[in-house]
Amino acid sequence: MGAIVKKTGPVDTNERVQALRKEMQKENVQAYVVVSEDAHSSEYSAPCDLRRAFITGFTGSAGTAIIETNSGRLFTDGRYFLQASQQLDQNWTLMKQGEKGVPTWQEYLQNLENTRIGIDPSLFAAEDAKEISESLHPSSSLVSIARNLVDAVWQDRPPRPVEPVTVQPSQYTGMSVDEKLANIRESLKTGKHKAVGLVANMLDEVAWLFNLRGTDIPFNPVFFGYGLVTMTDATLFVDSSKLTDDVYKHLGQSVKVKPYEEIILACQQLGQSLKQGEKVLVGKTASLALAEAVGKDKLVIASNPINEAKSIKTEAEQEGFRQCHIRDGAALTAYFAWLEEQLLSGAKINESQAADKLEEYRSKQEHFRGLSFTTISSTGPNAAIIHYSPDPEGCATIDPSAIYLCDSGGQYTDGTTDVTRTLHFGEPSEEEKNAYTRVLQGHIAIDMMQMPVLATGTNGYRLDALARQYLWEDGLDYRHGTGHGVGSYLNVHEGPMGIGMRPQYKEHDLKPGQCISNEPGYYKDGAWGIRIENLVLIKEIQTKYNFGGKWLGCEHITMAPIQTKMVLKELMTPKQIKWLNDYNAEVEQKLKPLLKGDARALRYLEKECKAI
Repeated sequence: MGAIVKKTGPVDTNERVQALRKEMQKENVQAYVVVSEDAHSSEYSAPCDLRRAFITGFTGSAGTAIIETNSGRLFTDGRYFLQASQQLDQNWTLMKQGEKGVPTWQEYLQNLENTRIGIDPSLFAAEDAKEISESLHPSSSLVSIARNLVDAVWQDRPPRPVEPVTVQPSQYTGMSVDEKLANIRESLKTGKHKAVGLVANMLDEVAWLFNLRGTDIPFNPVFFGYGLVTMTDATLFVDSSKLTDDVYKHLGQSVKVKPYEEIILACQQLGQSLKQGEKVLVGKTASLALAEAVGKDKLVIASNPINEAKSIKTEAEQEGFRQCHIRDGAALTAYFAWLEEQLLSGAKINESQAADKLEEYRSKQEHFRGLSFTTISSTGPNAAIIHYSPDPEGCATIDPSAIYLCDSGGQYTDGTTDVTRTLHFGEPSEEEKNAYTRVLQGHIAIDMMQMPVLATGTNGYRLDALARQYLWEDGLDYRHGTGHGVGSYLNVHEGPMGIGMRPQYKEHDLKPGQCISNEPGYYKDGAWGIRIENLVLIKEIQTKYNFGGKWLGCEHITMAPIQTKMVLKELMTPKQIKWLNDYNAEVEQKLKPLLKGDARALRYLEKECKAI
């Protein structure tokens, strides 16, 4: 992520840690917390926001550092134990979260006595800061420090990106800025939490609301900005040097533009202007700095209505998803055809080279804007690592006699893709076939699901067991969610709904128009991994009897062959076999016109889509 490059050896952090402790002394704090997040709680961060990576030398995407007067600790999870142990120097103790007897970083803070604990309030969610503060030892306290102490000692900190912001045309959004603002104001007026305004702090919220896109964050077509909406005004807080005449014309009279840094002042002024009982709504990821600016007694912290509105795609966005997935599937099929030919001819292709080749195929597609995340190109044992990504400096050579798992996606002007296929270029074992078939059966169960719209909740929490039931028959399971929301030429991971066992999935119903992933899997540690992922659109369906009224189902939009070589037909029901044959036939029919100039890809497509 970002510009800080992975290194296998430890990074010398002595000077930067000592300099940070001097800054801590100036603020009279005995501990300082450095989190991975930026001020917008982004999944990915720009290089200028990789503070935890800078101060510790550890470049993994997840972790929190706590620096004290005489010690430093880095807390991370099992995905990064090896990497952290290689990158941390003598200034740091690795805290392996999840292991017996090892506290989380929040629990560690609870045990500190007589300690003023410094934080940057712009990087901590208001709710999180409140929870931590209330759990501390009575002799300790959480101290908000307006300036970031890491920034104070980071002499060569990369500048904040100043790439141009672009307009997302209405032919792809299907809804104007004025229409979106009107809908949001109506939600504030009539929703569960009555409010007279809201702050949009998540970058994809801002991009969606104003029909704008950018390139400030890797893989996510967003830009640094905030939105402030009241019943009479809408303001975009952004570096104006990023805006073209086209953007100003697009925003028109409906949206004011103010400097990015003025969001805090604007929140203070809004808070001061409120009448008795009036509230401003901020999302659950809104920072402590924003909350304090509005005033905690004038605030409602709840799910931002922008998130719910953004998740329900317009007809234009749904059609964009369908079209970009056909082009994306053509690129993926051409890539798999090339890879199979190379491997079976004896060529040595490593995981990173393969990922680069896939990006090359995608880049030739119309409307391609970049990848939607780092490609997971993994062979054999690496396929068992759920969040694996190949290191160009030392990744494995793809073994044609082992399972190959490829999880990848692209950003297109008309949509975002995320697809996983598991392939075997040789002869899979019976165990591999069995697990593959069980995963496929779970995938089909989600795709074919018919779910009543219930007053008690029509959510993905209820659906999760459908995807696991066949694995459970054999005592197998997987340790990740079954589905996440996907943005329309926006973030590949989008809330608020999902399919899985996270408590928040109980709170947000599935609704027609939402785009969500369907990705059960199974991972045999140290050996191989299997995942099959399509994106689906949630839609209203007609059933035989329609008991109770409305029912929901899925429309699969990912178009890439599902390999049949590893299917144990005897485990499948006739209905499941028909689904698989129909799906691959649909894929073949839709991809053929795009592959007519590639004989190798056409041969591969016909072979892989042949009915079983």
